[in-house]
Amino acid sequence: MTASSAAFAALSGLGFGLSLIVAIGAQNAFVLRQGVRGQHVLPVIAVCAVSDIVLIGAGVAGFGTVVESFPAVLTVARYAGAAFLVGYALLAARRALGSSALIADTAGASVAVGASVLTCLALTWLNPHVYLDTLVLLGSFASTYAAPDRWFLAAGAMLASVLWFLALGYGARRLGPLFARPIAWRVLDSLIAVIMLALAVGLLLA
Repeated sequence: MTASSAAFAALSGLGFGLSLIVAIGAQNAFVLRQGVRGQHVLPVIAVCAVSDIVLIGAGVAGFGTVVESFPAVLTVARYAGAAFLVGYALLAARRALGSSALIADTAGASVAVGASVLTCLALTWLNPHVYLDTLVLLGSFASTYAAPDRWFLAAGAMLASVLWFLALGYGARRLGPLFARPIAWRVLDSLIAVIMLALAVGLLLA
């Protein structure tokens, strides 16, 4: 292992990690909403980042082969995740269509940090795609590198996750003036409902 090969592996991991995580999904939509509201942002970011770090480490360590050997794990996650996404989509739709949407969300009742963390955990760990992305895809990509460089690649992918969620969670606060208008919350919740429902259908049809 040389310094240049380690740096290349880390940069490869950073790029590969960003390519997997920077997408419109249930987890990112939830982080965005929490960021706009400025509510429990750090705990939510921590849950997302730590979850990714654990999964990336497991994928690089070779646990992707375990998942591939037991497809029932992904099947259970698929149906449980789809059910949760449908439920969350209905809640978002109710917020968008209900009278509460006429009031700016930042002035609404605060959701307990425990509820936010549990929701984030469910959106993360009940999504079978997270296992495919980290354990299988990233794990397979990392396996093409020699043992020492492999972990530099993992570090790069972990850094990508941390940077992305920090940017998404705290960067969303810049949208505060926009979301001072109630109609903006209706649009956001409507988009979240559509995204969650589409992801649920995608899981069931996969």
